Amino acid sequence: MTGVLPVLGGPLTGRVTHGRTALTAAELLPLVHGAAAALPTGRVALDGGGALARLVWFLAADLRGCPALLVEESWTPRERDAVLADAAATPVDASAAPTGPVGDRSTGGADEPFYLPTTSGSTGRPRVLQRSRRSWQRSFALFDVPLEPADEVLVPGPLSSSLFLFGALHGLRAGAGVRLLDRWSAVAAAREARTATVVHLVPAMLAALLAVLERDPVLRAGCALRAVICGGARVDPALADRLAEVLPGCELVEYYGSAEQSLIALRRGGGALRPVVPVAVEPADGEPVAGAGELHVRSELAFDGHLEDGVLVEARPGWMPVGDRAIQHPDGSLEVLGRAATTISSGARLVSAEEVEAVLRTGGGVADVLVAPTPHPRFGALVTALVEVDPGRPPALGELRALARRELAPGKRPRRWLLTTALPRTPAGKPARALVAERLRAGTLDAWEPA
Repeated sequence: MTGVLPVLGGPLTGRVTHGRTALTAAELLPLVHGAAAALPTGRVALDGGGALARLVWFLAADLRGCPALLVEESWTPRERDAVLADAAATPVDASAAPTGPVGDRSTGGADEPFYLPTTSGSTGRPRVLQRSRRSWQRSFALFDVPLEPADEVLVPGPLSSSLFLFGALHGLRAGAGVRLLDRWSAVAAAREARTATVVHLVPAMLAALLAVLERDPVLRAGCALRAVICGGARVDPALADRLAEVLPGCELVEYYGSAEQSLIALRRGGGALRPVVPVAVEPADGEPVAGAGELHVRSELAFDGHLEDGVLVEARPGWMPVGDRAIQHPDGSLEVLGRAATTISSGARLVSAEEVEAVLRTGGGVADVLVAPTPHPRFGALVTALVEVDPGRPPALGELRALARRELAPGKRPRRWLLTTALPRTPAGKPARALVAERLRAGTLDAWEPA
């Protein structure tokens, strides 16, 4: 029985902990080989099971040479049917115990497809992508976040999100321990952080984790984290400062990428965001920020294409748009301004939703915020701020408006304010923009007007 797992590019030496179950590499490998023996040929859709079972079956699919899709339990029936139709994959029950015989498997080469990620759905219906092993192996090599075998890497979100799956496989590739949670819980993550030394998060999760540590001095004193790795969205300076205050000496690592392009840029130690692949910024008509434009990438880490009814629509070679607006400074560093799709046209003025969100997140009592358009017959759209708050101590409307007046130009200030106890989110923990916009249009958003 070989100990080599293809996507890791070498033998499995790490370990995995899930709840009270802890497996060494020697204990994990027979499970992976047994699951590989039970898999059909071709694409597979792994459904059900806890985080450890899903990881075992995913590694088995890689070993067997089956491109794998991890079904997301939060998909609506419509989304699920559409995704499975595009993937044209054989369903596999990932909750089943591996029972096949242990032995060597045929795996294919590095350029063969191994993973079928889906886009997050934060701006629309999930789309099924196809990635080769080599694209992720190159991403691991460029992901300059050294891990030691003694490290324990906490992966506190669903492996159906490529952000968390990447974190788990990166940890295993380094020979470190990987600690899995089935679903996000700030309290559970804080408890795991008594042992974990590295954690993968999105900014909203980091804010929630820090809130738990601020409230619980025992958990804060016992926190073993030496590094927080954040992806999915930009970390606001106020949140970075808060991390430094709560956990002095804990390094913040930010990375920027996309499901299609994989890793694009990395920031460590509060420095600049440095591209790891060639990038270019193309001027765009009507761009309100001087020097900004549409970000393009030419990358060997990119996806092969996307699937439609089981047929691969190949990605075009060469430079590809990312969908974000950015500035590239003379020293080569990047400043990502946000997605062009989140720019709101209100009263003949273009407003960056991310810019407004970054300001409002600094307000007292604000857990998170999403800015979206509400249709309006005269202005086209009203800039609407949906603020996630603690219902026991929500911020006053006057305080929010005063903050907007201090920090934002008149045309960028929200015209409409709504409060909620929980923003709608994607499985990766990012605010679900498309869903919020849809509910605003339909008048079905679970929110209330502040006093």
